[in-house]
Amino acid sequence: MASPMYKPRYDNSWALVIGVNDYKHTGRLEYATNDAKGVASVLTERFGFPAENTKLLLDDAATLQGIRSAMHKLAKDATDDDRVFIFYAGHGHTVPAYGRDAGFLVPVDGREDDTATMLPWDDLVHTSRIIRAKHLLFVMDACYGGSIAMRSLAPGSKRFLRDMMGRYSRQFLTAGKANEVVADSGGPRVGHSVFTGHLLDALEGGMPAAEGLMSANAVMAHVYDRVAKDPHSFQAPHYGFLAGDGDFFFAAPVLESDPQKPQPEGDVLVEVPADLIPQAVEDEGEVMPPMLDQVKEYLSDHKHRIQLNDLVMRELRAGQQRLGEENFSVQAGGGISGEDFAARLLKYEEAMSELLDVSALLGRWAEPSQQNIVRQLVYTLAGGIESKSGSTLWLALRSYPMLLTMYVGGIAALEGENYESLKALLATQVKHELGGDTVTVVQATTHAMLDVARSDAFKLLPGHERQYSPQSEYLFKRVQPIVEDILFLGSRYENLFDRFELFYALTNADYDESSWGHPGRFAWKYHSRGGAHNPFTALIEEAKREADNWPPLRVGLFRGSSARFLEVAERFRSELLNKLNWH
Repeated sequence: MASPMYKPRYDNSWALVIGVNDYKHTGRLEYATNDAKGVASVLTERFGFPAENTKLLLDDAATLQGIRSAMHKLAKDATDDDRVFIFYAGHGHTVPAYGRDAGFLVPVDGREDDTATMLPWDDLVHTSRIIRAKHLLFVMDACYGGSIAMRSLAPGSKRFLRDMMGRYSRQFLTAGKANEVVADSGGPRVGHSVFTGHLLDALEGGMPAAEGLMSANAVMAHVYDRVAKDPHSFQAPHYGFLAGDGDFFFAAPVLESDPQKPQPEGDVLVEVPADLIPQAVEDEGEVMPPMLDQVKEYLSDHKHRIQLNDLVMRELRAGQQRLGEENFSVQAGGGISGEDFAARLLKYEEAMSELLDVSALLGRWAEPSQQNIVRQLVYTLAGGIESKSGSTLWLALRSYPMLLTMYVGGIAALEGENYESLKALLATQVKHELGGDTVTVVQATTHAMLDVARSDAFKLLPGHERQYSPQSEYLFKRVQPIVEDILFLGSRYENLFDRFELFYALTNADYDESSWGHPGRFAWKYHSRGGAHNPFTALIEEAKREADNWPPLRVGLFRGSSARFLEVAERFRSELLNKLNWH
């Protein structure tokens, strides 16, 4: 089944809110039902959750079967562009288990000495996979044992609002970990637990919300901080991602005001606090450093040059397997829909995930003696594309993984002023189906993606229908989280993205001996700003100031000649930019 193309808004909102005080077989709680009622109220009164879609299960209604039935009803009712919020206040129970402890929620009829009567956390997670809603947030006012985060975001990372609204996510926030006492009272609100008291404070306006935005990640980080510092608390919340990397939004008035008309430069950059749980890789019981940490270590010391080469080659071989035709058939039975195209883009992005992280690190930090590894990365990804029959669009899109690598690595190279890496990413010679000749990788990818552009496939994606350069706008949002998580670019990202696209376009025009280079977002800015104070003009002025000492020329781009660069740029301006009818 093709992956849905999510819209930058919510069509509907659903909530399942559970609170149990009067347990049949275990200790009574005082404020769990108050907590549940308070949460249900703030969802409906402040955040627009319809009352009829907000299911409240209290005490006797919160049986094991009642909770399971409510979860499966959400799977039946919720649709792709919906949000789902699930809250539980009550006892949690942890059972030691092999690998990691098993966590359970205790329904009203549950017995802590009989796991068959309790609800395993893993059951909730598995059920969430069949709920179609793009965003689902679990908030559990109970202790839980074991690490349940599948991935984390980098500290201080940022995301574009529309992009986060268009990405799938499953997120969680629990009140405490195993063996911690989760307070049923105290905190900032009388009649509520410490955890839910701080949660309600945050949801009712007690946390900063720039432009009225309130994301799950921001709320979770705020609650984590407040609960951990509360004098009545002996617990530390736990939060993170179960799947995906979008974000659940409680409020996003910027989008609600005009959900159908995205603007080329009108998106909002949102701070995304990170999951605070350290991540590591388990290998047969031994905890190994994450792969990216290994790459960083090997890049920093020349004595590890062989290990670095071996690691990158290993990732390349794994990537090639994921990118094989068994996963990406070029045959198409009938027409290719917008959903088909979106699903294939996403599948390529997922297959390339680790290699893109590697390309960012290499682009930023690879020294001259390590550039052969960058060239090998390019050659392997771009050189294995053979001529064959099939759908023109699917054949052309085989260059998309290499294009992603160039953008990620190139932006990282520009951030670090590593023009050796930039040259390797643009000018490495590859064997390509373009006439069977050896060409630069920038020529190979530009040629292939022209066939994609001619199909107007990127305009089939939601929010890109009326954009002049939909491929560029799409990449602007997709590439940002990758480089942001590694380099923490913040507001610098946009300038670096435009700068890379200019080099990508102009180096193609140079090697092609033509005026053609893909006109990205910078071309829109050139027209919308009347030719002044735009990325293209700024790059020309920079090149004129530094002449032959300009770093891109010193590594050999544009034949190492200022005169050659200015000739190519002027041809590009007069024969392409000035003739674009973008008004």
